[in-house]
Amino acid sequence: MIVTGVIFPVREAPIDIIALKSDMQARANSLRHQGKTIALVPTMGYLHEGHLSLMRLARDMADILVVSLFVNPTQFGPGEDLAAYPRNFDHDRELCMGEGVDILFHPEAGNIYEPGFQTFISLEKLPVYLCGASRPVHFRGVATIVTKLFNIVKPHVAVFGQKDYQQLMVIRRMVQDMDMDIRIVGGPIVREADGLAMSSRNAYLNSSQRPAALSLSRSLQQAQALLESGQTDVAALIASASHLILSFPETAIDYVAICDPDTLENIKAVTLPALMALAVRVGKTRLIDNTMLVPPQSATS
Repeated sequence: MIVTGVIFPVREAPIDIIALKSDMQARANSLRHQGKTIALVPTMGYLHEGHLSLMRLARDMADILVVSLFVNPTQFGPGEDLAAYPRNFDHDRELCMGEGVDILFHPEAGNIYEPGFQTFISLEKLPVYLCGASRPVHFRGVATIVTKLFNIVKPHVAVFGQKDYQQLMVIRRMVQDMDMDIRIVGGPIVREADGLAMSSRNAYLNSSQRPAALSLSRSLQQAQALLESGQTDVAALIASASHLILSFPETAIDYVAICDPDTLENIKAVTLPALMALAVRVGKTRLIDNTMLVPPQSATS
C-alpha cells in the first residue's frame, strides 16, 4: 500500500540516516549529554498513515525524534513472510522527512545480530495468548529487538501502535519488570476509509480479497452492538464473529478471543471493558485487529 495525498513540509535540515548501531549509540549518548530528550518510534518499514500518526504523537514528546526501520528476523517463525515482507526504503525516507523525523536508524541484520549472538528476552505469560499461541517465537524476537533498540537509541519515550495490542502489553510489562527508565505510549489504531486497520501487510491483498479483509472490523463492530443489546456471553459473541468472518471466501481464523485487557486471559462474560482481538488469514495474508468492548453500564459510569 502506498500512502497518497501526503504533503511533505520543507525541512531546515535533511534527515540524518544512521546505519551502524555503534554510530547510533554514540549519537544518542551525545544528545543525552547535551540535555536533549529522545523519542523513538520502532518500525519495520513500508510505512503508512498508522506509522505516521505515531511519529506525530512522538514528535511532541521529545526534542529529537528517531524512527528505526528494521525488518527484524528473530520475530518471524519458519514459513512466515520474512523474505516477502514489503520494503520501500526511499518512500519510507520521504515520509519520515515529511513528519520532521530527525534520525532514521536503518541498520542491517548482521549489524544488529552479530555472529555468535545468543541472548534473547522472554516473558512467561503474556506471549502465551492470542498471536503467541500460533507464533511461539514471535514475542521473544519482539522483546529482544525492542530491548536492543532501547539500548542503542536510548530513548526517554517510545511509541507503539495499539493495533498490535499484545505487543504493546509485552513491551510495557518488560519495561516494568526490567526497571527500564522509558515511558511507553500507545497510539490509537488508524483505519483506512472502509474501516480496515492499516497494516503494511494490506499490500498483499488483491481487490477480490478486500471484502473478506473487512470482515475483521465488521465483526468487532457487530460484537459491540450485540453487547449493547444485552449479549454478554463470550462464547456467543465469539461464535457470531466467527460466523461473519467465515461467511467470506478465503478466510481462515487463527483466533477470535475476548479477554482481560491487562493479563490477556480469557473471560466468560463481558461485565467490564474487555479486549476483543482476532487474527484471520485472508488468502495467504495474516491480518490482526482489536477493539475494547465496553458494556453499556461501563460506558455511562
